[in-house]
Amino acid sequence: MSPVHPVLRRRAPGYRLLGRGFDYLLHMRPAEWPIMTAHTAVGLLLALGSPADPASSIALHRPPSSALVRWGGGDGGEWWLGLILWVVCLNGGTLALNSAIDKDSSDVAYLRFPPVPPRHLFGFGLGLMLLGLVLSLALPFAFSLAYLVCLTLSVLYSTPPWRLKAVAGADWFINIWGFGTLTPYAGWALTGRPLTPVGAAILLGFAPLFGALYPLTQLYQLEEDQARGDRTLASVLGPRGSLTIAMIAVGLAFGLFGLAGWKAAWAGTGAPWRWLALLTAATAWLLLLLPWRLRVHGMTPREHQRGMYRALVAWALTDVAVLYGFAR
Repeated sequence: MSPVHPVLRRRAPGYRLLGRGFDYLLHMRPAEWPIMTAHTAVGLLLALGSPADPASSIALHRPPSSALVRWGGGDGGEWWLGLILWVVCLNGGTLALNSAIDKDSSDVAYLRFPPVPPRHLFGFGLGLMLLGLVLSLALPFAFSLAYLVCLTLSVLYSTPPWRLKAVAGADWFINIWGFGTLTPYAGWALTGRPLTPVGAAILLGFAPLFGALYPLTQLYQLEEDQARGDRTLASVLGPRGSLTIAMIAVGLAFGLFGLAGWKAAWAGTGAPWRWLALLTAATAWLLLLLPWRLRVHGMTPREHQRGMYRALVAWALTDVAVLYGFAR
């Protein structure tokens, strides 16, 4: 009898507590929730740390009137509700929906040894997304609008007859805007503060940054995607082309972050440290991507998977650098 893998052994308490219902939770990939929460919260913290500029801001805010947002007390309750809706209902529901259709048998991002998708996983995922949309109506209008746009993109991305995740370029486009820009924008929108030009440049910078990360999440799944007939961006570009695009996208992202720093008129004794923080994050990406590209053809799927998780560390360093520079 072969030994049980430690990952499967750690799931035993969940099955004892929830039975086969635990499979629904696993397909929502809670391992990604801290990452999604942090990226959404970046937008919220940037808004709170940005000086108001009413003359040149973009206002899409409707103050919420529902008592629902007061469960946590003041703005804090509204922010926590928004984070839960975005991370658990929208993102978790999207991933469950995706799993119901793809029926992956090998590792996928944030879920090793995926269980067989439960019978009602599709309806569960879509229902969770729609529940979040209804509850989002209690929050600022800009947040609800961002939620609706991302919900629509998620359905187009995952479900037939569209299933744009199987169309090279369309899969990339949806992710760079949905995760890259709209996710931190949703956090910004929760504050009710209008978007400033500096804030817009920062949020736009996250689009190419996720454009760099997205193909890296596909390199270790190339064989399975090709067997399913999916023409993802990584399968069309190949490993070396994917890493080349990633390096170009990182350069564009940090160019936009630098533009935001210039527009913010960084000055004084703290300015060099802000630029140094951005340079450090950019260097972390370069130290990851350049060696990866140089030896890409000799790498196994498991090595590509480890590279993807290292890229998440570089992403986290970027979030910290951006917050250090702008949320002050």
